[in-house]
Amino acid sequence: MNFHNILNRTSAPWVCLGISGMAALFFLTQPILNMTQADTPKEPQANPVTPAASESDESNHGTSNVELKTATLGGGCFWCVEAVFERLPGVKDVRSGYSAGHVEDPTYEAVCNGTTGHAEVVQIDFDPDKISFEQILGIFWQSHDPTTLNRQGADVGTQYRSIILYHDESQKKVAEKSMKEAAGLFRSPIVTQLEAFEKFYAAEDYHQDYFKNNPNAPYCYFVIKPKLEKLKKLETSESK
Repeated sequence: MNFHNILNRTSAPWVCLGISGMAALFFLTQPILNMTQADTPKEPQANPVTPAASESDESNHGTSNVELKTATLGGGCFWCVEAVFERLPGVKDVRSGYSAGHVEDPTYEAVCNGTTGHAEVVQIDFDPDKISFEQILGIFWQSHDPTTLNRQGADVGTQYRSIILYHDESQKKVAEKSMKEAAGLFRSPIVTQLEAFEKFYAAEDYHQDYFKNNPNAPYCYFVIKPKLEKLKKLETSESK
Protein backbone atom coordinates (compact mmCIF):
# COMPACT_ATOMS: atom_id res chain seq x y z
CA MET A 1 0.00 0.00 0.00
CA ASN A 2 1.52 3.28 -1.10
CA PHE A 3 0.09 6.30 0.71
CA HIS A 4 1.22 8.58 -2.13
CA ASN A 5 -1.30 6.86 -4.40
CA ILE A 6 -4.11 7.50 -1.91
CA LEU A 7 -3.35 11.16 -1.25
CA ASN A 8 -2.93 12.32 -4.83
CA ARG A 9 -0.39 15.09 -5.52
CA THR A 10 -2.94 17.26 -7.29
CA SER A 11 -5.86 18.97 -5.63
CA ALA A 12 -8.50 18.16 -8.27
CA PRO A 13 -9.09 14.50 -7.21
CA TRP A 14 -9.23 15.69 -3.60
CA VAL A 15 -12.18 17.93 -4.38
CA CYS A 16 -14.03 14.99 -5.93
CA LEU A 17 -13.65 12.71 -2.92
CA GLY A 18 -16.81 13.86 -1.20
CA ILE A 19 -17.77 13.12 2.41
CA SER A 20 -17.17 9.37 2.19
CA GLY A 21 -13.73 9.82 0.63
CA MET A 22 -12.73 12.38 3.22
CA ALA A 23 -13.87 10.05 5.98
CA ALA A 24 -11.79 7.23 4.52
CA LEU A 25 -8.72 9.45 4.37
CA PHE A 26 -9.31 10.54 7.97
CA PHE A 27 -9.10 6.96 9.19
CA LEU A 28 -6.15 6.17 6.93
CA THR A 29 -4.15 9.06 8.34
CA GLN A 30 -4.81 8.25 12.01
CA PRO A 31 -1.76 5.96 12.38
CA ILE A 32 0.39 8.92 11.36
CA LEU A 33 -1.44 11.75 13.08
CA ASN A 34 -1.92 9.89 16.35
CA MET A 35 1.65 8.74 16.95
CA THR A 36 1.95 6.05 19.61
CA GLN A 37 4.65 5.88 22.25
CA ALA A 38 6.44 3.41 19.99
CA ASP A 39 6.66 6.15 17.38
CA THR A 40 7.75 8.95 19.71
CA PRO A 41 10.79 9.04 22.01
CA LYS A 42 9.87 8.69 25.69
CA GLU A 43 12.09 11.63 26.61
CA PRO A 44 13.70 14.55 24.76
CA GLN A 45 16.70 13.70 22.60
CA ALA A 46 20.03 15.16 23.67
CA ASN A 47 21.46 18.20 21.93
CA PRO A 48 18.20 19.69 20.65
CA VAL A 49 18.32 22.13 17.77
CA THR A 50 15.90 25.04 17.79
CA PRO A 51 14.46 25.59 14.30
CA ALA A 52 14.86 28.91 12.60
CA ALA A 53 12.07 31.38 13.13
CA SER A 54 11.47 31.43 9.41
CA GLU A 55 12.32 29.11 6.55
CA SER A 56 13.80 32.13 4.81
CA ASP A 57 16.20 32.84 7.71
CA GLU A 58 19.32 34.38 6.23
CA SER A 59 21.50 32.20 8.47
CA ASN A 60 20.46 29.23 6.35
CA HIS A 61 21.36 30.83 3.04
CA GLY A 62 24.28 33.17 3.70
CA THR A 63 27.76 32.56 2.44
CA SER A 64 30.42 31.13 4.73
CA ASN A 65 34.04 30.07 4.55
CA VAL A 66 33.28 27.01 6.65
CA GLU A 67 33.56 23.71 4.80
CA LEU A 68 30.12 22.16 4.65
CA LYS A 69 29.52 18.54 5.64
CA THR A 70 26.97 16.17 4.11
CA ALA A 71 24.61 13.72 5.77
CA THR A 72 22.51 11.17 3.87
CA LEU A 73 19.46 9.82 5.66
CA GLY A 74 16.29 7.92 4.85
CA GLY A 75 13.27 7.95 7.12
CA GLY A 76 10.25 7.20 4.95
CA CYS A 77 8.87 9.52 2.29
CA PHE A 78 11.59 11.96 1.28
CA TRP A 79 9.01 14.76 1.10
CA CYS A 80 8.65 14.44 4.89
CA VAL A 81 12.35 14.14 5.68
CA GLU A 82 13.22 17.05 3.42
CA ALA A 83 10.61 19.29 5.08
CA VAL A 84 11.95 18.45 8.54
CA PHE A 85 15.58 19.34 7.83
CA GLU A 86 15.06 22.33 5.56
CA ARG A 87 13.82 24.33 8.53
CA LEU A 88 16.91 23.88 10.74
CA PRO A 89 19.53 26.61 11.28
CA GLY A 90 22.88 25.56 9.96
CA VAL A 91 21.36 23.44 7.20
CA LYS A 92 22.33 24.97 3.84
CA ASP A 93 20.65 22.64 1.39
CA VAL A 94 18.50 19.51 1.35
CA ARG A 95 18.03 17.35 -1.75
CA SER A 96 15.61 14.46 -2.20
CA GLY A 97 16.84 11.39 -4.02
CA TYR A 98 17.62 7.70 -4.04
CA SER A 99 20.50 5.68 -2.63
CA ALA A 100 21.65 2.26 -1.33
CA GLY A 101 20.30 0.33 -4.32
CA HIS A 102 21.80 -1.53 -7.29
CA VAL A 103 20.20 0.25 -10.27
CA GLU A 104 21.89 3.25 -11.87
CA ASP A 105 19.87 6.41 -12.54
CA PRO A 106 16.63 5.08 -11.04
CA THR A 107 13.29 6.75 -11.66
CA TYR A 108 10.65 7.38 -9.02
CA GLU A 109 8.35 4.82 -10.65
CA ALA A 110 11.07 2.16 -10.62
CA VAL A 111 11.94 2.85 -6.97
CA CYS A 112 8.25 2.61 -6.03
CA ASN A 113 8.10 -0.81 -7.68
CA GLY A 114 10.60 -2.03 -5.10
CA THR A 115 12.94 -3.65 -7.65
CA THR A 116 15.87 -1.20 -7.50
CA GLY A 117 16.96 -1.71 -3.91
CA HIS A 118 17.07 2.05 -3.45
CA ALA A 119 15.65 3.92 -0.48
CA GLU A 120 14.11 7.36 -0.63
CA VAL A 121 16.71 9.54 1.09
CA VAL A 122 17.75 13.14 1.49
CA GLN A 123 21.21 14.64 1.32
CA ILE A 124 21.75 17.40 3.85
CA ASP A 125 24.55 19.95 3.44
CA PHE A 126 25.18 21.53 6.82
CA ASP A 127 27.53 23.93 8.57
CA PRO A 128 29.21 21.92 11.36
CA ASP A 129 29.85 25.15 13.30
CA LYS A 130 26.09 25.67 13.61
CA ILE A 131 24.70 22.14 13.75
CA SER A 132 26.53 18.89 14.36
CA PHE A 133 25.98 15.49 12.78
CA GLU A 134 25.00 14.27 16.24
CA GLN A 135 22.29 16.93 16.45
CA ILE A 136 21.06 16.05 12.97
CA LEU A 137 20.68 12.44 14.08
CA GLY A 138 18.83 13.61 17.19
CA ILE A 139 16.22 15.21 14.93
CA PHE A 140 16.28 12.11 12.71
CA TRP A 141 15.22 9.83 15.59
CA GLN A 142 12.49 12.25 16.65
CA SER A 143 11.03 12.75 13.18
CA HIS A 144 10.21 9.14 12.20
CA ASP A 145 9.68 5.70 13.67
CA PRO A 146 12.96 3.76 13.37
CA THR A 147 11.35 0.58 14.76
CA THR A 148 9.09 -0.24 11.79
CA LEU A 149 10.77 -2.33 9.09
CA ASN A 150 10.30 -1.00 5.55
CA ARG A 151 7.44 1.19 6.64
CA GLN A 152 6.51 4.66 7.85
CA GLY A 153 2.84 5.01 8.73
CA ALA A 154 0.81 3.96 5.69
CA ASP A 155 3.82 4.16 3.34
CA VAL A 156 5.00 0.57 2.92
CA GLY A 157 7.94 -0.79 0.94
CA THR A 158 11.70 -1.17 1.10
CA GLN A 159 12.06 2.32 -0.40
CA TYR A 160 10.67 3.71 2.88
CA ARG A 161 13.17 1.94 5.13
CA SER A 162 15.02 3.78 7.88
CA ILE A 163 18.66 4.16 6.91
CA ILE A 164 21.79 6.15 7.77
CA LEU A 165 24.46 6.27 5.05
CA TYR A 166 27.68 7.47 6.65
CA HIS A 167 30.24 9.39 4.58
CA ASP A 168 33.32 8.63 6.69
CA GLU A 169 34.46 6.71 9.75
CA SER A 170 33.74 9.68 12.00
CA GLN A 171 30.10 9.72 10.93
CA LYS A 172 29.92 5.96 11.39
CA LYS A 173 31.12 6.20 15.00
CA VAL A 174 28.73 9.07 15.77
CA ALA A 175 25.84 7.15 14.19
CA GLU A 176 26.62 3.97 16.15
CA LYS A 177 26.73 5.93 19.41
CA SER A 178 23.56 7.85 18.57
CA MET A 179 21.68 4.67 17.69
CA LYS A 180 22.65 3.03 20.98
CA GLU A 181 21.45 6.07 22.91
CA ALA A 182 18.21 6.25 20.93
CA ALA A 183 17.47 2.55 21.49
CA GLY A 184 16.35 3.21 25.03
CA LEU A 185 13.77 5.75 23.88
CA PHE A 186 11.58 3.28 22.00
CA ARG A 187 9.58 0.26 23.09
CA SER A 188 10.56 -1.82 20.05
CA PRO A 189 14.06 -2.47 18.70
CA ILE A 190 15.48 0.01 16.19
CA VAL A 191 15.74 -1.50 12.70
CA THR A 192 17.55 1.43 11.05
CA GLN A 193 20.21 0.28 8.60
CA LEU A 194 23.71 1.73 8.96
CA GLU A 195 25.71 1.51 5.74
CA ALA A 196 28.58 3.26 4.01
CA PHE A 197 27.46 5.85 1.49
CA GLU A 198 28.25 4.99 -2.13
CA LYS A 199 26.18 7.04 -4.55
CA PHE A 200 23.27 9.46 -4.52
CA TYR A 201 20.83 9.97 -7.39
CA ALA A 202 18.82 13.18 -7.25
CA ALA A 203 15.08 12.67 -7.56
CA GLU A 204 13.04 14.30 -10.29
CA ASP A 205 12.65 18.09 -10.10
CA TYR A 206 9.05 17.97 -8.93
CA HIS A 207 10.12 16.13 -5.78
CA GLN A 208 12.51 18.88 -4.69
CA ASP A 209 11.18 21.33 -2.06
CA TYR A 210 7.90 19.47 -2.33
CA PHE A 211 6.34 20.69 0.91
CA LYS A 212 7.40 24.29 0.26
CA ASN A 213 5.90 24.19 -3.22
CA ASN A 214 2.78 22.20 -2.38
CA PRO A 215 1.79 23.00 1.23
CA ASN A 216 -1.91 22.41 0.56
CA ALA A 217 -1.55 19.14 -1.33
CA PRO A 218 -3.41 16.39 0.58
CA TYR A 219 -0.29 14.43 1.56
CA CYS A 220 1.43 17.59 2.76
CA TYR A 221 -1.62 18.80 4.67
CA PHE A 222 -2.52 15.50 6.35
CA VAL A 223 0.92 13.97 6.91
CA ILE A 224 3.80 16.45 6.72
CA LYS A 225 2.21 19.48 8.36
CA PRO A 226 1.08 17.58 11.51
CA LYS A 227 4.55 16.02 11.79
CA LEU A 228 6.22 19.44 11.69
CA GLU A 229 3.76 20.77 14.26
CA LYS A 230 4.54 17.86 16.61
CA LEU A 231 8.28 18.46 16.27
CA LYS A 232 7.82 22.15 16.92
CA LYS A 233 5.91 21.43 20.14
CA LEU A 234 8.58 18.95 21.25
CA GLU A 235 11.37 21.43 20.57
CA THR A 236 9.48 24.17 22.42
CA SER A 237 9.11 21.94 25.49
CA GLU A 238 12.84 21.06 25.37
CA SER A 239 13.86 24.70 25.32
CA LYS A 240 11.91 25.54 28.49
